[in-house]
Amino acid sequence: MNKVVLIVEDEKEMQELMKIYIKKAGLRLQIYSAYNGKEGVEIYKKLMKENKKPSLVIMDLKLPGMNGVEASKRILKLDPNANIYGFTAFFDTQLAKNLLKAGAKKIIPRHVGFKGFVNELKNFFGE
Repeated sequence: MNKVVLIVEDEKEMQELMKIYIKKAGLRLQIYSAYNGKEGVEIYKKLMKENKKPSLVIMDLKLPGMNGVEASKRILKLDPNANIYGFTAFFDTQLAKNLLKAGAKKIIPRHVGFKGFVNELKNFFGE
């Protein structure tokens, strides 16, 4: 399996922390970053064209411009088999429910912390 992950998260510090924990956990993933929904869709499209389709997209819900729900819908229109996980503090909201309705496979609540986040990735990649 191609282990490409696209993280769509507007907070640079949060992106960096996710990458640090992924690396510390020994997960060998190729990570691409997007800082808003529109950029996430564009990068997903670009990676598909380059034959590097992401195995998993980590999607924040609250993003500037296009939110995570809309970005997920657009990614799923490009690739109905896309795997999208929400990672958000807003896990128990209508927005999170809308993300699942849009086709996301799972919502990871931020309160599980980065270790919980990494465990979800390990489960996804079978490690």
